[in-house]
Amino acid sequence: MSSVDSAEVAKFGRLAGRWWDESGPMRPLHRMNPLRVGWIDARLSHPARLLDVGCGAGIAAEALAKCGHTVLGLDASAEAIAAAEAHASGLGLSLAYRAGAAEDLVAEQLRFDAVTALEVIEHVEDPAAFMQLLASLVVPGGKVFVSTLNRTMRSLAVAKIGAEYVARLLPRGTHDWRRFVPPEALAGYGRAAGLALVDLTGMEMGVLSGAWRPTRDVGVNYLAAFARR
Repeated sequence: MSSVDSAEVAKFGRLAGRWWDESGPMRPLHRMNPLRVGWIDARLSHPARLLDVGCGAGIAAEALAKCGHTVLGLDASAEAIAAAEAHASGLGLSLAYRAGAAEDLVAEQLRFDAVTALEVIEHVEDPAAFMQLLASLVVPGGKVFVSTLNRTMRSLAVAKIGAEYVARLLPRGTHDWRRFVPPEALAGYGRAAGLALVDLTGMEMGVLSGAWRPTRDVGVNYLAAFARR
């Protein structure tokens, strides 16, 4: 089974031209990015050779490269990759992009010190198989980082109905709540793939500031770090 859901790829590919508009449809990702990237960077050896799976137009990949890592951003959307390359042009970062599927890299026997999949697993058809795929792309002892949404009634109210229909922070149809992944399920997928969960944190947006901060509450958004055995 491919990790690529063509309908999801097309949906986000149509947004490629607005991905770097911090007031546009990807505004929540821009605001969330300092927390995500800082949390991941603090758990990596420096410098790391890193793969960002489902990188979109490179919001996280570019920031991780600015932290000093050597980053390959991978996305199935050629439109998103073109936007990523255009934005990174001339920055002089250890950053490259590639349009394609993670399975292609597995076939080439490529391995990385760390693999990130941020706001991706809730858009794939088989999350268990996706975790197996991520595990196969990291070296023994390497790290896998996943950020996603918990499947709770609160996440339905806040991240789906609230974000898409009330506050209009995201385009309607961005998420399918039925695909949200509870932390215990993600941990189970990781164990089956040979990955041990080593850290977990919730992510919470300040109502007034719009800034994101870590929290013990994983009821809506959360970040998970795994180590490959």
